[in-house]
Amino acid sequence: MIGLSKSSEVSDILQKAQDGETLDYSDGVTLMESDDFHGMAHIANGIRKKLVGDTASFVVGYNMNYSNVCAASCQICAFYRRKGDEGEYTYTVEECLKQVADGVSLGATEIHIVGGLNPYLPIDYYEDLFSSICREYPKVTVKALTMAELFFLAKINRSSVGEIAQRFREAGLKTMTGGGAEILHPDVRPLIARGKLTGEEWLRTAEDAHNNGITSNSTMLYGHLEKAKHRIDHIIKIRELQAKTHGFLSFIPLKFSLPNTELLRSGDVGDPSSAQDDIKVIAVSRLLFGDLLKNIAVYWVSMGKRVAQVALNSGGNDLIGTSFSEKIYKETGRDETISIEELTHLIREAGRVPIQRDTFYNPIRYM
Repeated sequence: MIGLSKSSEVSDILQKAQDGETLDYSDGVTLMESDDFHGMAHIANGIRKKLVGDTASFVVGYNMNYSNVCAASCQICAFYRRKGDEGEYTYTVEECLKQVADGVSLGATEIHIVGGLNPYLPIDYYEDLFSSICREYPKVTVKALTMAELFFLAKINRSSVGEIAQRFREAGLKTMTGGGAEILHPDVRPLIARGKLTGEEWLRTAEDAHNNGITSNSTMLYGHLEKAKHRIDHIIKIRELQAKTHGFLSFIPLKFSLPNTELLRSGDVGDPSSAQDDIKVIAVSRLLFGDLLKNIAVYWVSMGKRVAQVALNSGGNDLIGTSFSEKIYKETGRDETISIEELTHLIREAGRVPIQRDTFYNPIRYM
């Protein structure tokens, strides 16, 4: 029986989760609004252990941001530039391949590719990029584009998402990043993701990608203008789509980083989420997904290395990876790096067994 919860209502919900019952929206909101993150973390950690044992995984990945030119102007973003702005750039395919070579030299098995919503790049740019990487580095997995990018490219090319997804799959795209979800709820999304696809469009794009043989991760950006109910709405919508397509490989809560963003300049958001809130988001995510989505990932870049270790014992089972050459969080002042050795050490310090994995969560080697 549950012995760590501070309230009978929360205790009853945690007992349901421990018994393998599916938690509903009301259950999720109650948990997200509770300050009993210790009790939630304890039960979430037990569920994690049943699903994946005492391992914690990571991928050796290289991040490549092919362009920061973007037609959107998200209030949460410090990365985007307009064409002609100081600091705007778009790499040629040849320049991208040089970066891939750098990543491979560091041991990367995954190339993580995202950029802005660039209206100046034709579809064959992406097809050439993906096929060139696959041809020159056949052992590397191309994980590329957010749902926002895929939707945008279909729209400006007057094509369907399914048609573009199929073309990219034939060019070598195996899976997508899951970014651009932010918060799906329509009450919040326009306030943080101006010019980007709606939450329903994100979900439909993900479904179309999955139905065309392309898996993806899923994400949630938290710690800005959203409330508990918006977080839970978001997680349950992802859960419902996962039950339908089984196309999501992981769920990745992303902590909002304030510096250099419009939300900070406007004063609408003044402080980052607390470490306790970070842990609660990981724990509640695990409790809501149950065994429907095995991998709850902890993004150490946004959360910080020490909090990430606690999250590994609060329902999380994956540290995502090395994130060599990450630029998007770097624009908000988070310029952290990590080596394979340090990732392994962090996992061991957290009392877990480190595993280097591939993009699809298959073990490569125990460390």
